[in-house]
Amino acid sequence: MDKWDKRFTDMARLVATWSSCYQPNRQVGAVIVKNKRVMTTGYNGAPSGVESCKTKGVCLRREKNIPSGTQLEICYAVHAEENAIAQAARLGVSVDGATLYCTHQPCVICSRMIINSGIKRVVYQDGYPSDFSLQLFKEAGVLVERMEENEQ
Repeated sequence: MDKWDKRFTDMARLVATWSSCYQPNRQVGAVIVKNKRVMTTGYNGAPSGVESCKTKGVCLRREKNIPSGTQLEICYAVHAEENAIAQAARLGVSVDGATLYCTHQPCVICSRMIINSGIKRVVYQDGYPSDFSLQLFKEAGVLVERMEENEQ
């Protein structure tokens, strides 16, 4: 991994600290980069105008005992990757051909959004129980790289 990749993965970890997710181990950050320029960032949290789990003091998924990687629709949070792509759309920024750096492997829903937005490369740190998302990336020709422990 070159020094630029390391800087952008570090930035994704910083952005993750802005998360409004109640579960500290589920704070996720994403950075979309094109030509070594940061296009947008995103972190997981409740949509604008919706009270977050952190504010409520309870995680809906934990309260309902929902396993990680399942029933993704039962959560107040918008995923970091979704927020980064939505921010690009809101600002009129093209992410076609970009790289997305993320603290966690994207879920299947985010993977489909990443593919359709034109992002061509995903670099992530922590795994996620979704082999199907990796299969989709492979079929779509999106390069996926997981950071090695010694690179983190």
